[in-house]
Order: sequence, then structure tokens, then C-alpha cells
Amino acid sequence: MTQAWFLLFRTSDFTKASIIKGMLEENRIRVVLLNKRDSSYLNFGDVELYVPAHLKDIARHLMDNTLMN
Repeated sequence: MTQAWFLLFRTSDFTKASIIKGMLEENRIRVVLLNKRDSSYLNFGDVELYVPAHLKDIARHLMDNTLMN
């Protein structure tokens, strides 16, 4: 059985994505970070964070609280 993943967050700021990823992992939510940034020109492309679809509401709530602070 495959797990469904939900795109939670997209940004061009790798540092912000890493902070959110760490916070979610601290709260025991699995996260896949997909780096779509160009390896030669780091200002092109995005970083995407995916979480299990059944945890998307919890993850979104945690992320929103983190970004508000």
C-alpha cells in the first residue's frame, strides 16, 4: 500500500523550508523535502515540503503557528 502525500509548503527560501521541516519532525510528522532549485543558479526554483495526507491539517496548524512567531 502506498502512502498519499500532500504538498504543504513551497518556497524559494531553503532556510525557511528547513526550519519548518525540523519543527514538523520534532512533532513526529514525517516530511519529504523536495529541492527543485537549480544547482547552478540558486535563485531559480523552489523547495517543496510534503507530509502524509492524513496529517495535513495538523501539519498546517503547526506550520501556521511557527510562521506567526
